[in-house]
Amino acid sequence: MNETYHSSHGAVQESRHVFIDAGFRQIVKGKDPFNVLEIGFGTGLNALLTLIEAEAVKKSVVYSAIEAYPLDQGTWTKLNYPGMLCPGEQTVFFEKIHLAGWGKEEKISSFFSLHKILMKLQDYSPFENHLDLIYFDAFSPAVQPELWTNEIFRKLFIAMKRGGVLTTYSVKGDVIRSMKAAGFIVEKIPGPPGKRQISRATK
Repeated sequence: MNETYHSSHGAVQESRHVFIDAGFRQIVKGKDPFNVLEIGFGTGLNALLTLIEAEAVKKSVVYSAIEAYPLDQGTWTKLNYPGMLCPGEQTVFFEKIHLAGWGKEEKISSFFSLHKILMKLQDYSPFENHLDLIYFDAFSPAVQPELWTNEIFRKLFIAMKRGGVLTTYSVKGDVIRSMKAAGFIVEKIPGPPGKRQISRATK
């Protein structure tokens, strides 16, 4: 895609800010299990951060992740996220996240189950009224405009429970309009270092 995976200001703080702080921590209370969908599994960082949060608050999380272009093992094994976040057991969890099979749900830790889905978002057919939270972490609208359309957001809107939240780094005008057209209530909130704002959409 000729685009970086994460902010040059810091991958971990960006993911924590956009997806954990603005999403997971805002709505996780009172929901069990808590159903999360990530658009763009990528390096597995968002999944690892969510696992750490699930273990900390002792909340059962069922985490689904769509990815059309998985990283090869030679690439993801070079990532230093586990050692940087929490050495030891988290390293095992990170390996289990990447080695989990595609197309089936696997238990990764006491409070975290993972279902990796190998397909394009356009071909994905989610259950209705099922999801509590969506991490929309696809490549930018500039390089993957087909993933940021009214039709895509409408499909995700239908898949979410009432009160569900979608968070994304993009605040592009076309993206905001597409989310609103799909039915979401959209707000711009402060972004992580290096980015003024991000988007949070609620059903």
